Amino acid sequence: MRAPGSNSMAAESSDARLIDRAERGDAEAGNLLALRYRQATYLLALQLTRHPDDALDIAQEALLRFFRSLTRFDRRRPVRPWLMQIVRNLVRDRGRRRKVRREETGSVPAAEMIREPADTGLNPEQRAVKQELQAQLWRLVGGLTPPYREILVLRDYQGLAYQEISVLLDIPLGTVMSRLHKARALLRDAWHSAPEGDA
Repeated sequence: MRAPGSNSMAAESSDARLIDRAERGDAEAGNLLALRYRQATYLLALQLTRHPDDALDIAQEALLRFFRSLTRFDRRRPVRPWLMQIVRNLVRDRGRRRKVRREETGSVPAAEMIREPADTGLNPEQRAVKQELQAQLWRLVGGLTPPYREILVLRDYQGLAYQEISVLLDIPLGTVMSRLHKARALLRDAWHSAPEGDA
């Protein structure tokens, strides 16, 4: 999750300067912006689609669209929620263009879905147990309907603020909170009702 406060404000200020430079044709500034946001863009696409190849395509397209629309970007806004909106739209467009294929919900390792600092206090057996629990959790997250999976990912795994999610999803703040509450309740129920060995 993002650290609040001055670091976030400094990043936004730095982003605005990089965007200004990139818009003027500065390739180095464009590369720095791409490097700064490519992992978060790919990770969100992966969390929403659960298909590494699709996620890579979507992340690349999202960054291309981001750079093509620099002239329209309001420099007072943070870049990250704007990019998340592009990713979300691409995921939805892809889903509309083709029938949802049957997928192996456990095909993407949990370690790929969640970027966490390594917990050096765990021994190999404890790390294996933690990874298995994360994989089980992600199978259950994947079983949620798209609106609930999406809001859970944006808040609990991407760390967006409620107001950012409200803008991104174009829904009232109260709907964000109620939908997130429902998503967490559904996930908790799925966890408790999963067969032994699945959760």
